Amino acid sequence: MKIIKLLLILSFTLGILGCKDDPQPPLEIAEDTISTYYFIRHAEKDRSDPQNVDPELNQDGLGRAIRWAEVFDPVDLDAIYITDFERTAMTAAPTSIKKEITPQYYDPKVMIINEFKRQNLGKNVLVVGHSNTTPEFVNQMLGEEKYSQMDDYDNSSLFIVRIINGKATDIRLKMD
Repeated sequence: MKIIKLLLILSFTLGILGCKDDPQPPLEIAEDTISTYYFIRHAEKDRSDPQNVDPELNQDGLGRAIRWAEVFDPVDLDAIYITDFERTAMTAAPTSIKKEITPQYYDPKVMIINEFKRQNLGKNVLVVGHSNTTPEFVNQMLGEEKYSQMDDYDNSSLFIVRIINGKATDIRLKMD
């Protein structure tokens, strides 16, 4: 009986000690907020009809879209953004299907950059744009005019912008 009482007292004491609030770490030790953005231009488009403002991808573009999905396979994406054009949707499709993420539309003409950053704080985000909108978007994320418009045949650049506690860093890679 004494042993049972001792065990009850011991478990009660441990239970009370276990309920004690854990001390909070100082803010300077708190976990960093890291947001990572991957910017690509749509893959190769069908140029057979110069009058078509919304062409689909050609065969090379379809192949590149599949390769982009392979590039992003090890990345834990949280969101995918595309413009309202067939070529951006088709470029993102293999990645969005593989990741089971429904792409969200964005309009680069009315983008509010701080709102975009706030909505995607701490996330990994893929943005599929165009030769003029992609570098412009990257520049806005960086807060500086670093990149100029892409060559019209550059479908292989990958811009990575990482924002850690509000400070942006970037790199541009070629995926050919």
